[in-house]
Amino acid sequence: MVHLKDKPEYVDTDVDFKPLPKYGHMSEKTPEFLAAEPFLDAAYTRLWSQPDFPAFRQAAGDADAVMPPGGPDRYRDVTTELLQFPARDGYLIELKVYKSPNVRPNATLVYRMHGGGHVVGRHEVDGTENIYAATNPDIVVVSVDYRLAPEFPFPVPVEDCYDGLLWCKNNAKTLGIDPEKIIVAGSSAGANRAAVLAIMARDGGVTGIIGQVLHFPAVCHPKFFPRDKYEFGSYVQNADNCVLSVVRLEAFYDAYNPNPEPDHRHSPLLAASLANLPPALIQCAGVDIFRDEAFAYADALQAAGVDVEIHGYPGVPHCFPAIINTHPSTPTFYERFNGFLKGHATSSVQQK
Repeated sequence: MVHLKDKPEYVDTDVDFKPLPKYGHMSEKTPEFLAAEPFLDAAYTRLWSQPDFPAFRQAAGDADAVMPPGGPDRYRDVTTELLQFPARDGYLIELKVYKSPNVRPNATLVYRMHGGGHVVGRHEVDGTENIYAATNPDIVVVSVDYRLAPEFPFPVPVEDCYDGLLWCKNNAKTLGIDPEKIIVAGSSAGANRAAVLAIMARDGGVTGIIGQVLHFPAVCHPKFFPRDKYEFGSYVQNADNCVLSVVRLEAFYDAYNPNPEPDHRHSPLLAASLANLPPALIQCAGVDIFRDEAFAYADALQAAGVDVEIHGYPGVPHCFPAIINTHPSTPTFYERFNGFLKGHATSSVQQK
């Protein structure tokens, strides 16, 4: 099976812990999560029992994401197509384009990086969010199937995503987008990538990034988290969570970055400056080890003068809308996501 450590290396989960004052109360599980927990635990245990990460990927599959009750009809309301672009080393990377049949010219690009611990997953890990976004006729969603660790460790996945962003800008006419209207977006590891790309674009003089959507973001390797500045109780409170435990996270991190050093390209919270970054939507879960770093990143962005909209959902696990899509908080999550996109996305039709 995939190797897991006997105990975490980067976080002391054996401390005499009392819930910290700001966010500790958010770890009390909702009845809906408690009811689903045995089934989620069984499903994730089956994946982690695979002999290695390639087998993990095969067991996870790549089925189309299921829409929540009352959500869009993905096969009627959105069309998809597959494209390819060459990364800097010539390797062909797949893109999946999602758009409305009624998409307008010069739409805003939502450039999506999927979750999966830097190790597993493809476009449909975040397929539900992609469909919701693409029902907006002022938006074209492009998801990038970046290469995965451990076969392609840091920084290759970051570079693939950055190269894809540049390709989209240079092929705006083909995509039907405005190259100066781009929202970078992702969940979990994809949110890490989106935050990193916003910084890299600013530093590299890449224009047009007008927003960043960071759902359940992982923004700092726990080895380097500035515990003296920000609350960091969620790793301890939620250490054994069935969706993403600390030892499972460390298996992901060690595959992605086996010899980590401080670097904002994997830990955007460590960036020398977060000034002049685009407005951010951050949504996080209370029963998630990443909860406190989501709030920390929101605080750091706001301190740097960046507009931030942040929402925390008590009592639910990592990426809850995708795995408990009937949860009462799921519609609110998507409403806020769509609202942020609507507030920033335009097309040439809307601009007239």
